[in-house]
Formats: sequence, structure tokens, C-alpha cells
Amino acid sequence: MRGYKKPLSGLGPRAPPPPNLVGGGGAPPPFDEYRTHQGRYFPDIMRLMGLPLSMEKPFVEASRSLIKEVEVYEGVPWLLQRLRASGIGTAIATGKSGERAREVLDVVGLLPLLDAVVGSDEVPRPKPAPDIVLEGLRRLDAEPQHAVMVGDAVIDLQAGRAAGTATAAALWGETTAGPLRRERPDHVLHQPTELLSAVLDEASR
Repeated sequence: MRGYKKPLSGLGPRAPPPPNLVGGGGAPPPFDEYRTHQGRYFPDIMRLMGLPLSMEKPFVEASRSLIKEVEVYEGVPWLLQRLRASGIGTAIATGKSGERAREVLDVVGLLPLLDAVVGSDEVPRPKPAPDIVLEGLRRLDAEPQHAVMVGDAVIDLQAGRAAGTATAAALWGETTAGPLRRERPDHVLHQPTELLSAVLDEASR
């Protein structure tokens, strides 16, 4: 079996506080609302919030200036090493662009532990469409029925289900448990290390 692992914010880095930016009319961007769109492709977030796409460049630049403050969740490097040692492939499917995601993962030392990283700009449709999951599986040479999509956002689980994978809700970090549980995932994980047993359980079916 080859497993498909996501997300960037759940398995990967813990993001630092948002940078200070100025939105339309000189007002600061509504970051609380921004967080409710976790996992989505940035242009989609701007559209949903009614903000101009021109805000993407300053946001990315400010975010990049904080890249060294990004932290990795405890247990994630160990988990990725164990999965690789077990012959299980891993990929990140992220709402970020592929280039930005690989940059962050490289800085925090996780990129060498992953087999693939797929950004939302590398597929025709972002989550909750299944495109990014299917592209990740293609790069892993894996079939949906032999994969688990792990997510800390509702659209992660929806994308995995649409692609035909098993799903696992990641409840660590800043995620809200209620909406994830209502998606009825196949697995509910409270810490990254629990993913290993979930994947091995799927492999034994």
C-alpha cells in the first residue's frame, strides 16, 4: 500500500501569526474570516471574502518574511520516517502554490521526507474537487482505494472522499473538531503519531 498524506498545516508546519497587511481602504485584512477558509486555494479565499486578488503578492511576501518562524508539529518527522521505512508513500496536497509549499517544507526540513508535494496551482480545480488528491496519487503511483487523505479542514476530507480515498480528520493544532467530525471521516486523529496505526489499519483491509 502507498498512503497519501495531507495537510501542510496539519502534518507539516505550524504557521506563525499572520503578518500585518493593509487591505482595501487602508483597513487591516479580516484574518479571523481568512482562517475559516483554511485549506482553500488563495484566489478562492480572496473571491469568497470579496477581496481583490492583488492582495496575494503582498500577503505571500509578508508570509515569506516569517518563514523561519514556522514550527513543525511534534512527532511529524518521526512519523514521516516511519511511514517511509514501512514502504508507504507520502504527499502533501495544499491550498498554497506548489512553489511556496515546497519552499516552506524545505526550510523546516520536511521536504526530503516527502515523496510529492502538489500545490493548488498545479491542478485544474482546487479542493474540494478531487483533482489535487488524484494528482498526488498519480505522482505516488497509488490507487485511491489504497490511500488515506488526512486533513485539518472540511474541504480536505471532501476532496479525499470525492477522489475515493479513506479519510482521516487531524484534530491537532488550531483546527475545530466539530465540522470535521460532521464529515464522518474514517479515522479521527488527535496527534500526528496516531496516523501510523490508521494507515497500517487501512493497509490490512
